[in-house]
Amino acid sequence: MAEKLSKSARSANMSKIRAKDTKPELLVRKFLHACGFRYRVHVKNLPGKPDITLSRYKTIVFINGCFWHGHENCNRSSLPKTRTQWWTDKIEKNKVNDHHVKEELEDLGWKVIVVWTCRLKPSILPLTLNVLREQILFNVSI
Repeated sequence: MAEKLSKSARSANMSKIRAKDTKPELLVRKFLHACGFRYRVHVKNLPGKPDITLSRYKTIVFINGCFWHGHENCNRSSLPKTRTQWWTDKIEKNKVNDHHVKEELEDLGWKVIVVWTCRLKPSILPLTLNVLREQILFNVSI
C-alpha cells in the first residue's frame, strides 16, 4: 500500500506531536491542583523526567500515550500498516525503557503510577481521576 502523505507532510504531522504539556497531562495536572496537591513537572534529576512528581507523597505520575508506550489490549495502540517492523521495534524499546525507569524510581523509594490516555476519555474520566487521587493519598495500587 502506497503512503498517502508526502514525506514533508508526514514530517509536518509528526512534528506537532509533543512530548511535554500534552492535553491529557494538563487535564491530570489541573485535577490534582484543584484537589490541593502540589507537584513539580518534568524533574530533570529523576530517572525518566517524570510528568508529575508529588514529593510530599513520594509519588511519581506518568501519563502514557497508548500508542507510544504500547498499551496492552488497547485499540488505541494498534500499529500502522506501513513500516510495521520499525514501529514494533520502536514501541518495544519504549516499553523496555519505561520498565527500567520504573524500576530505578522504585529503587529510589518512589511509588510510580501510570495513567493511560485511554482512561482519560470523558465517559470514564471522573472514575480514573478519583482512583488516581485515592492511589496518591492512600498509597493503594490497582
